[in-house]
Amino acid sequence: MTDLSTKAINEGTYIITCAFTDADGTAVTPNSLTWDLTDYDGNVINSRSSVAIAIPSTSNTIVLGALDLDNEQGNSRVFTIEGTYDSITYGNGLPLRGQANFTIGLWVE
Repeated sequence: MTDLSTKAINEGTYIITCAFTDADGTAVTPNSLTWDLTDYDGNVINSRSSVAIAIPSTSNTIVLGALDLDNEQGNSRVFTIEGTYDSITYGNGLPLRGQANFTIGLWVE
């Protein structure tokens, strides 16, 4: 699992960009993509379970907002993205999965 070093701000905006490559490191466009947002115990945050990305690309940006980053539900998050892709070399419908965790800090004025 990847640790994202930039902290989110409580009830702010947090942007996650995901880029996809095949086993050879070549950029690929997934056939399908969904993402989840949970805490470290696996509890879904803000109903963010199996959120579909309508138009997958070699790089997709997910924007998390205030309800996703409300630290009343804890200050840690796990972002998971899953999908499938086709490879000329290795076959079709291959699974892809990535996870990243990050923490939520307090807004200090």
